[in-house]
Amino acid sequence: MQFWADYQRPGSMGSPARGEMRAAKKTSNPLLAAGRQLLLALLLLACVSASQVHAAAAERSPSGAGSSPAKALKALTTQEVVEHLVRRNLERARSLEAFEGTRVYKLDYRGFPGSRNAEMTVDVKYRRPGTKQFTILSSSGSKLMIDKVFKKLLQSEGEAFDEENQRRTALNNDNYRFELLPSEMVSGRKLYTLSVEPRVPSKFLYRGKIWVDGQDFAVVRIVGEPAKNPSFWTKDVRIEQVYSKVNEFWLPATNRSATTVRLGGHANLSIDYINYRSIVPETPAKTMNAMTLRP
Repeated sequence: MQFWADYQRPGSMGSPARGEMRAAKKTSNPLLAAGRQLLLALLLLACVSASQVHAAAAERSPSGAGSSPAKALKALTTQEVVEHLVRRNLERARSLEAFEGTRVYKLDYRGFPGSRNAEMTVDVKYRRPGTKQFTILSSSGSKLMIDKVFKKLLQSEGEAFDEENQRRTALNNDNYRFELLPSEMVSGRKLYTLSVEPRVPSKFLYRGKIWVDGQDFAVVRIVGEPAKNPSFWTKDVRIEQVYSKVNEFWLPATNRSATTVRLGGHANLSIDYINYRSIVPETPAKTMNAMTLRP
């Protein structure tokens, strides 16, 4: 893999500066070539790990499942909040038949031995129990970033639907320790705040904080870092994911990760989830009664 050799025609997005082109031509230097390969591996590993930590999964509040204000605001213990969260997550997963949406991926790298960026827009179609179909609508920038980072993220997300992977990464007492922190009020809704600590070190689990809606018991925000550093060469990886409620469904809104490489580079990955078009909830008769979502 030659990350820094993906130079395009002059004037195109992602084309190198003149000094970078001269450096790229020095292919006889094995140390420089090895460094480029290493940086690609580090960037890819860090971005994929950060994204997989909280792979996008649509969550739905079942019809009539919202708690009354009095019940939602009463004091709960850590275990009670977690039990509500786990139960509601299972209910939402079982009740969601299908949804569609659009994602915009952006990746920006600054550091040794040069700078690169890329962008890709993807159409997503989900069908229960675990099928996601991705269609690339457009892409620009570094071709190797697109092929080796963005497309790898899509592939990894598809693999995340494996039953064993879901079991090992589920947000529950089997995989995490929870501690209830002071709650917060945001936009008139109570949010339970919990610290989360993985029971085993894994680059697909995370440590940090989660915010749980006090009525729907859905995660609305995650801030943290991978429980296990993806590589010795990545000094720091910070992740944040935000969910928003669309009609009766909690759906991913934004995903951000920032990675620092020990050699001095910084990579910022963002995923914006937009244009949720339709969603199919399960009905008692299991009919496909689609609803158009309002943003």
